[in-house]
Amino acid sequence: MDRATLAAANGTWPRGDAVATVTLDYEDRCRRRMRLVADDGFAFLLDLAEAGVLADGDGLRLEDGRWIAVRAAPERLTRVDCADPHHRSVIAWHLGNRHLPTEIAAEAIYIRHDHVIEAMLEGLGATVTSVERPFTPESGAYAAHRHAAHSHAHEHAAGEGHAPASGAVEGAA
Repeated sequence: MDRATLAAANGTWPRGDAVATVTLDYEDRCRRRMRLVADDGFAFLLDLAEAGVLADGDGLRLEDGRWIAVRAAPERLTRVDCADPHHRSVIAWHLGNRHLPTEIAAEAIYIRHDHVIEAMLEGLGATVTSVERPFTPESGAYAAHRHAAHSHAHEHAAGEGHAPASGAVEGAA
């Protein structure tokens, strides 16, 4: 089976040379090792040396030099809108206090769908709306340090042990 042993950040690999694209949700972009199936049906083994997070536009280099483009899949998320910057800070604090993966965008905060958390946020005065879009949560202070040390054409992915989602096939560990 073909193995992808190197992940390169968006903009640091020859995107025009991609022979396939693999579309993955956030959980499956946080892997080090697993069997994946590209959008065209090409199966390969993701086999990276260290943990990190694959981002939309990153490239995976196969051992024979071919490249596979990574695409972030749309997911069911909750958009959180706040009344003002102070309210947004309070909401962000509550989400952080619960250690929830959270994407903080210019226009809103995004989290994974969770009816209990949504009820809490509504109780705190936020407006919650179900949306479908790629999820790219904040990586955290410690992850930012790791990525600064390996900024170009580095191996990365993390968090093994989740159930596979779109584009992924269970079978490799």
